[in-house]
Amino acid sequence: MTHYLDFEKPLAEIEGKAEELRAMARSNEEMDIEAEARALDQKATNLLKDLYSKLTPWRKCQIARHPERPHCRDYIEALFTEYTPLAGDRAFGDDHAVLGGLARFNDRPVVVIGHEKGHDTSSRLTHNFGMARPEGYRKAIRLMDIAHRFGLPVITLVDTPGAYPGKGAEERGQSEAIARSTEKCLQIGVPLVSVIIGEGGSGGAVAFATANRIAMLEHSVYSVISPEGCASILWKNAEKMREAAEALRLTAQDLKKLGVCDRVIPEPLGGAHRDKAATIEAVGEAISAMLGEFDGSAPDALVEARRKKFLNLGSKGLAA
Repeated sequence: MTHYLDFEKPLAEIEGKAEELRAMARSNEEMDIEAEARALDQKATNLLKDLYSKLTPWRKCQIARHPERPHCRDYIEALFTEYTPLAGDRAFGDDHAVLGGLARFNDRPVVVIGHEKGHDTSSRLTHNFGMARPEGYRKAIRLMDIAHRFGLPVITLVDTPGAYPGKGAEERGQSEAIARSTEKCLQIGVPLVSVIIGEGGSGGAVAFATANRIAMLEHSVYSVISPEGCASILWKNAEKMREAAEALRLTAQDLKKLGVCDRVIPEPLGGAHRDKAATIEAVGEAISAMLGEFDGSAPDALVEARRKKFLNLGSKGLAA
């Protein structure tokens, strides 16, 4: 069953009517409704094009959070072979919100790390809705150390509303773990490329996305705080999330202009969830292209380029 966002309700009605007609035809072979159903299909396609041609930042946030978007596990299963996961941080336990391990990408040995949100109620609870605890970031640090030691490129897939803010996580050093993971991103002498596949929330995303190259899916978002959190702080009213989303400049298109994002990956009409296979293929092509930029690069040059990239952030806006 398709999940429709609130602004897609008119589309849901049209597509629902088309499906009802086809269901009636299946139960009564004498009925000929295909022409009417096709007309509804065309009407739905036109409406979908219209809705997605004028998306506001808040609507993009809703699409980025769509429960049927492909998640980290989907990308790993489709794009990587010989995936061998690593578990635990050698200090406390294993964080299921973070997946990572050794794998092959286009038959090239790599390390892949990502946030996993889960696809149903049970798996979302298991993966804590993609909100990592300190042990998740320490697991990522372990993997980046392995990548550095053996000269393996690192690929990160970011999809988190932010790091988990619970009492236990804070007691175990959440902010320190995020800082160490971000620091490790800046230190490793191998290519590091990152893709924001859904939400890139605050330091929980930065800890994986301090990369040589950052790509974002067309309807993904990346920001220092959620629109609801921003609205609660600035206006003491979470219902002003639409104004906050506008002010945060969190869309892939805005961040490309600001120099935070290096590449915007197109999504199928209606969002990644409407054609998961095409979306995953596009992400794979983007990762391949980004890694190709660093073939033959020396470790010191990779580290220096990465540091300069982030030291220079904001220079475009200052110059303007």
